[in-house]
This record gives sequence, C-alpha cells and structure tokens, in this order.
Amino acid sequence: MGNETFKKRQKEVARQEKRKKKAAQRMERRSERADVGKPLPGEDPDIAGIIPGPQPKDE
Repeated sequence: MGNETFKKRQKEVARQEKRKKKAAQRMERRSERADVGKPLPGEDPDIAGIIPGPQPKDE
C-alpha cells in the first residue's frame, strides 16, 4: 500500500513540473511576440521589409 502512495505522489510531482515548464514556455512566447513590435501606421505588414527591384540569383 505504501508503494502505491509513493508512485502516486511521484506522478503528481511530474505533472506539476510539466505544468510549470509549459507555463514558462507560454510566458516566453508571449514576451517574444511583444518584442517583435507592431508595424508603423500606414505600413502593410505583408509587404514590410520587401526591397523592390531585381533580386539576387540563387546558386
């Protein structure tokens, strides 16, 4: 009986650690999204950073 209780406690600890890791990953992704920034007003985000003219050839 004691062994079963110990295994159950180990499973619960593992679940808690997994939840903590997932929460940390979510926070990291949120901060990365915030760091990217928002486009300037009047700028189309789909074409932002595109340089017009001939493009370099792929080798």
